[in-house]
Amino acid sequence: MPEVSVSSRRLLPHPIDLLEEIASANEWLCDRASDDELAAEIPGRWSDHRLYFTWCADMSALQFTCVLDVKVPKHRRGAVNELLAVANERLWLGHFEMSSEGSEPAFRHTVPLRGVGGASVEQLEDVVDTALTECDRFYPAFQYVVWGGKDPAEAVSAACLDPVGEA
Repeated sequence: MPEVSVSSRRLLPHPIDLLEEIASANEWLCDRASDDELAAEIPGRWSDHRLYFTWCADMSALQFTCVLDVKVPKHRRGAVNELLAVANERLWLGHFEMSSEGSEPAFRHTVPLRGVGGASVEQLEDVVDTALTECDRFYPAFQYVVWGGKDPAEAVSAACLDPVGEA
């Protein structure tokens, strides 16, 4: 592999710098924990969402997590795990998950950027928009399962009604 001199490399904006600019432009509350981490809080349709961005230079990848404001009691975790599987079947990008120690579901997506010259503002806006759209779309399903005791498939169907026709 030919060696590339530092002077010939194109200096690209750090993805976290771009995200910080997006957050500032949208007046989102945010905190830059380190050069490679950013946390933000964004109002959603049903509740506020906590967003976490982490840049991994070794992998040239940006990991994004959006935590839903839904506390899952231990006795409902089995049903919520089933809901995660049903919801994930409907997603094009990212996935919902819940850690074994945690009590809040989250939407997660990783964007690999190796060889593409860096992230664009549009790509990052799309990642955030997709996460917020999916979190807002599935939030009621989580509420139906956790607090309403509904069956996960039934909860997703009720929360994700796709209207047909014109009003």
